Amino acid sequence: MVAGALSISATGSDPKSVAKSEPGSDPNVAHVLNRIAFGARPGEVERVQKLGLKRYIDEQLHPERIPDADLAARLKDLTTVGLSSREIQEMYEKPAMEARRARKQNDGDKTPTPEMRDLQRKARSVVDELGEQKILRAVYSERQLEEVLADFWFNHFNVDARKGRTRTFLTEYERDAIRPHVLGKFRDLLGATAKSPAMLFYLDNWMSADPNGPHPAGGWGLTPGGRNSAGFRGGGVRPQGLRPGQGQNARKGLNENYGRELMELHTLGVDGGYTQKDVTEVARAFTGWTIANPRQGGGFVFEPRIHDPEQKIVLGHVIKAGGGQSDGEQLLDILAKHPSTAHFIATKLVRRFVSDTPPAGLVDRTAARFRQTDGDLREVMRTILTSPEFMAADVRGAKVKTPFDFVVSALRSTAADVADATQYVRALQQLGMPLYMCQPPTGYADTAEAWVNTGALVNRMNFAVRLARNDKDTALAIGGPEFQRK
Repeated sequence: MVAGALSISATGSDPKSVAKSEPGSDPNVAHVLNRIAFGARPGEVERVQKLGLKRYIDEQLHPERIPDADLAARLKDLTTVGLSSREIQEMYEKPAMEARRARKQNDGDKTPTPEMRDLQRKARSVVDELGEQKILRAVYSERQLEEVLADFWFNHFNVDARKGRTRTFLTEYERDAIRPHVLGKFRDLLGATAKSPAMLFYLDNWMSADPNGPHPAGGWGLTPGGRNSAGFRGGGVRPQGLRPGQGQNARKGLNENYGRELMELHTLGVDGGYTQKDVTEVARAFTGWTIANPRQGGGFVFEPRIHDPEQKIVLGHVIKAGGGQSDGEQLLDILAKHPSTAHFIATKLVRRFVSDTPPAGLVDRTAARFRQTDGDLREVMRTILTSPEFMAADVRGAKVKTPFDFVVSALRSTAADVADATQYVRALQQLGMPLYMCQPPTGYADTAEAWVNTGALVNRMNFAVRLARNDKDTALAIGGPEFQRK
């Protein structure tokens, strides 16, 4: 089974090999399990064949109806995945920062002590546990389509755990902003990510302010160290969690990072018909969308004193002056309903579930369904999964699995008992796909050329051999001694 998983995922092998993996099985069943699930577990092809593909697909489109008690039992020891950002900051991030500060103040020596190393490891464990839960969910959840889509949409709205305080907010981001909306309305998903402190921090919108606004003399902007700063004199109250301006070093500024990626990567696409002027206008609309007490793990807050209150014109739509937070909400409405968004999202989903070269007819029908249902992602997915293009013989085995898909499908196909998922988190680092650590906002690529090269295939074979031998630490086959657990 491991060899079969390797050949299908790594080479786009002959579709007939899929059918041979289960004697007498329908090749469509194996195909579906490799697309809307992370591969088949032993006996699952027969189970789905008996159930019927139509019924199986419909069940997966309604994950709330599928019992998943075994998964909950496997996740119970991962204590951080249920914590709020405030709790993570208080229990994990703050002690490490305080120890580092105390060490520096006492003797100026930046060399970490054993105590500091322990605190730093504890802080990193938040992201480690998030990676473990992602693997356990993908391997063991009965709600496979939901897990595939959670992976897809996190990648679509990518944030990098390594950027500053992003990791403090990462657990809440996936749990509360992404997962609840993967089969809901796209506008709800878009709004949840726009207000997430993880996204606000990652794309710098939390420190974007109207450069011409009515600010007191101290100003608002960035210090040379990159911290948000705002000075309010004459008894004014500063926005929550922000430091006073530092004289001549403080500067005002509009940050366009989120506005640009919102249109290019999250909604319209690079050819979606917007201009640089639209990017600036979008950035103006989102001034004041910031984080309350970011150093304490606070949530979204709208700060009117740093918002640009004047009229904006985006993609020909006029957003009247004085709207406050509703400027951003109106903007999200405009983008969610735009035809280019429907086409862009349809293209990405068809590429993920059907082919690296998305069939134009299916993309058009999927985009039309997106518009007809006001961005109902369940109905969008139903259009794709019940299409003749999805079941076509020439797309079976034609998608190269990402390292995450590959590792999880190998674990599922071998019925592995994943008592400790940390070794697989490390294996994914060596396979070139560290979880939650994709630096560019584009997320990880979903096409063959990104993952098929000699080194990548050798690493996959090494992983498969070690897994088949039931070696205790599969990751060591890839990374060598330097990759051993510290």
